[in-house]
Amino acid sequence: MNFKKTNLILVIACTAVTISCSKNKLSAPATTTDGKTTKLKTSASAAGDVVGKVIVGYQGWFAAPGDGSPLNTWWHYASGDPFGVPTPTNASIISWPDVREYTSTYTASNFGNLGNGQPAKLFSSFNDQTVNTHFLWMQQNNIDGAALQRFNPNGQEGPIRDAITAKVKTAAETYGRKFYIMYDVGGWTNMQSEIKTDWTNKMSAYTTSSAYAKQNGKPVVCIWGFGFNDTNHPWSAAVCLDVINWFKAQGCYIIGGVPAYWRDTNSTEVRPDFLATYNALNMISPWMIGKISNTSEADGFYTDHNVGDQSYCNANGIDYQPCVLPGDLQKRQRVHGDFMWRQFYNMVRLGAQGIYISMFDEYNEGNQIAKTTETSAYTPAGLGFLSLDEDGTACSADYYLRLTGDGGRMLKGQIGLTATRPTLPVVSGSVPAPIGQTITIKGNNNLYVSSENGTQAMNCNRTTAQGWEQFTIVDAGGGKVALMSQGKYVSSENGTQAINCNRTAIGAWEQFDWVNNGNGTFSLRGNNAKYVSSENGTQAMTCNRTAAQTYESFRVNQ
Repeated sequence: MNFKKTNLILVIACTAVTISCSKNKLSAPATTTDGKTTKLKTSASAAGDVVGKVIVGYQGWFAAPGDGSPLNTWWHYASGDPFGVPTPTNASIISWPDVREYTSTYTASNFGNLGNGQPAKLFSSFNDQTVNTHFLWMQQNNIDGAALQRFNPNGQEGPIRDAITAKVKTAAETYGRKFYIMYDVGGWTNMQSEIKTDWTNKMSAYTTSSAYAKQNGKPVVCIWGFGFNDTNHPWSAAVCLDVINWFKAQGCYIIGGVPAYWRDTNSTEVRPDFLATYNALNMISPWMIGKISNTSEADGFYTDHNVGDQSYCNANGIDYQPCVLPGDLQKRQRVHGDFMWRQFYNMVRLGAQGIYISMFDEYNEGNQIAKTTETSAYTPAGLGFLSLDEDGTACSADYYLRLTGDGGRMLKGQIGLTATRPTLPVVSGSVPAPIGQTITIKGNNNLYVSSENGTQAMNCNRTTAQGWEQFTIVDAGGGKVALMSQGKYVSSENGTQAINCNRTAIGAWEQFDWVNNGNGTFSLRGNNAKYVSSENGTQAMTCNRTAAQTYESFRVNQ
């Protein structure tokens, strides 16, 4: 069978019914015998900073008292009042963040202690290190960029939104990621005039940054909310078209965050007569929260809507950026990555021009991919917050970051199209460590690693093993381990200085991946994604190697 010809027929057939296609079930793209898909794709744009890329939605909207922000109060952690003090009965977050890599955290005293007995703490998006850490995670997991949410800048939270934008710019430049402004126009009373003023007077200046996303040589702007049929989005199609055309006249490439059923003229979710307005967009990104909750529903939406969406966009010179969800953790939708991966598979075989992840840091809806608690040891005790292991499968805190990175590689053709999730819930390559056992460790120089009794930096230079050369391997959760000697834990020092064995508790720097090298040796990888090195016993040990080679290989001597 000539699959290229088959797909051409499918495209032509679909374009004939595009206006009301959302309720017409179209057959999936043809698949070859080796499992590869011949795509419908006739992209309106070549690969750029959004076409061919995975973009995450970035809220950046959390704050806490004492974080130095203009608000100096809790922000977006309490329901009802976004500036209220969060308590177990009014918390707006439904997933608890893993905060072990933040240098500044803020005690949420109303939530008591975590399951491990430590105080419950939260992060602030206003803290530079928080934003830098988020963009470091994007870099480490090959996530291309972030759409920074921007709400009504003339409201009470305007000053902090301005500050967050500057922090995102710096972090994106530092870690080689792209970002663009994504206006969320919900509830914005004077939107038509004020959005233009905001872009002219403030946001357009950011397009000079090397990190600001460009597509087809134009700065990218997303407007989320046009055409939603509710009181928060009251504008007519003509008003929205005016705004779109104004931004295009400024030389911008415009993405529209639109209702899921944007092509369905009978849908009560879409305001009347909006299809012509949507046709003016450069890229369309339908909103999927609440539309699917399991793999079966994802497949059904793919057949009933995504295929028609893609065909319509192809026929009208519009790029298509469907939304992929990790799933609401609190509603147990994730099934350790299967739900999210099925969407990646569907969107790649569809031929989507890009993918939008909802969301990076949306702990309020439980659909965040940012690091989340692995076990109940890291959530407030007895308050019902679910962790990533809620279905009985251990998942590392970074699992959905890693899954997103693999989805991006499949989109770019760096790995083959596969319906089988390639990303393991715990770090790929890790093997069961001798948890609970006390061992000694030899470096490649045949000398023992010493804790130095926690009084100085560790070395790998002992000819015999005594007390300081004995380490107990402790389960640190999520497939990671900690090493304890003489009652203290080994710290990677985040790779910025020689490692020590002087910590009284397990934090981010005290967690390691135990990596099997397949030759009778193992390596230790810190939370900075770097490997511990013995330095061949000639100097203090470090955790700053990008690859595991001779000095980074160790043997267990029990």
